[in-house]
Amino acid sequence: MRRLAAALCALTLFATDAQAQTIKDFLAAVMQKWTAPFEPFQLIGNIYYVGTEGIAVYVIKTSQGLILMDTAMPQSTGMIKDNIAKLGFKVADIKMILNTHAHLDHTGGFAEIKKETGAQLVAGERDKPLLEGGYYPGDEKNEVLAFPPVKVDRVVKEGDKVTLGDTTLTAHATPGHSPGCTSWQMTAKDGREDREVLFFCSGTVALNRLVGRPTYPGIVDDYRATFAKAKAMKIDVLLGPHPEVYGMQAKRAQMKDGAPNPFVKPGELATYVTGLSEDFDKQLAKQTAALQPAK
Repeated sequence: MRRLAAALCALTLFATDAQAQTIKDFLAAVMQKWTAPFEPFQLIGNIYYVGTEGIAVYVIKTSQGLILMDTAMPQSTGMIKDNIAKLGFKVADIKMILNTHAHLDHTGGFAEIKKETGAQLVAGERDKPLLEGGYYPGDEKNEVLAFPPVKVDRVVKEGDKVTLGDTTLTAHATPGHSPGCTSWQMTAKDGREDREVLFFCSGTVALNRLVGRPTYPGIVDDYRATFAKAKAMKIDVLLGPHPEVYGMQAKRAQMKDGAPNPFVKPGELATYVTGLSEDFDKQLAKQTAALQPAK
């Protein structure tokens, strides 16, 4: 969690400190972890991890094919497809692609995989223009943050459901990190138990401008509404766009046949979001202070 906090602080510097390292330099620093291979595994029930060491990507097996949740950087698309194959699945069986938020580290492989499989891409309504334009909101001309544009087949709002075969996911609008940031909830089998799983979109400030010339209008209210909503949710398994969000590697190392699944941790979401909310308040105060004229 400390490493995650450090990364969040580093990202926030881009929006508040003119002397901070450039976005390009930051990406170069984190790229090794973001593109490093990680062995795919069954996480819980019909949910599998197929991402890299630093970016989470998931496959959900259903009775009528596969659902892919996010991708990673564009250069990692081949690795993601290899991970899917290692699990005995076929990339061609991907029927639906779900997006949490339209940032390049989670959308880089959409265009290629969608073209190869013909899968339907589903995303939050307010992220559709970002995905189809391949840009970061409020920074549309920054090529460093650009990704291959991709057509969105269906947009979702709060409470909308998507179903493939025997699996249904419910969309929760959790804007802030991106305008259409969408968290996805589903039920997964854990032995004889049903567990409520949430693929939490994100709640970090990252590159977003909160004041002055905000990344998008209403961003501060969106963040606060998202924190309140997430804290009230009853979730057994927290998953997220980066492994650090839920301590993936440590939990993976604890997995043993016959032992309780370490990813089942009720209350973890509320604890995590409380930390996000506190960090948000600090970043908001910092950005607000930076706008004040020097005395």
